[in-house]
Amino acid sequence: MGNLFGRKRRSRVTEQDRAVLQQRDKLRQYQKRLSLGLERERALARQLLRDGKKEKAMLLLKKKRYQEQLLDKTENQISNLERMVQDIEFTQIEMKVIEGLKIGNECLNKMHQVMSIEEVERIIGETQDAVEYQRQIDELLAGSLTEEDEDAILEELNAITQEQLELPEVPTEPLPETIPEVSPIKNRPKAELVAAS
Repeated sequence: MGNLFGRKRRSRVTEQDRAVLQQRDKLRQYQKRLSLGLERERALARQLLRDGKKEKAMLLLKKKRYQEQLLDKTENQISNLERMVQDIEFTQIEMKVIEGLKIGNECLNKMHQVMSIEEVERIIGETQDAVEYQRQIDELLAGSLTEEDEDAILEELNAITQEQLELPEVPTEPLPETIPEVSPIKNRPKAELVAAS
């Protein structure tokens, strides 16, 4: 069927990984051959003992013991290879982290070139000066107003508020003293009750 959507899929296995994996596979095959040979030699040693050939059986068991030691060495080599693969992977991750740190440091250096410590101190100083200046203006305004000024400000504030509300004019006619009586609900016809609700 080929590549789906026309993109080639790149393998993440490198040549280095492939070489290590091939060595591991060869060691596993060797280990399997040794294990099968050990079983055969043990069975053969039993047969030789039954046949009364103790010397040959003893020699065969010595050979078997040597092969067991080779099997142990092979297992150690496989463990070493797997540890090496893990170390390589971890080193690659470390290299990526270091590369990321390097890029981050370069960005920080560029930002520091744009804005130096002196520039930041100057901006902070100007901001503090502006805040202090505004505080002084506020104090002057608050302290220099007389009671008459305060009353005028309140009147102006009320006028602005009234303009925004635009309330209807209040009627000047007096309200009637008596309230017309409303008939109780039970005396009303059903149509009125429905319309009222």
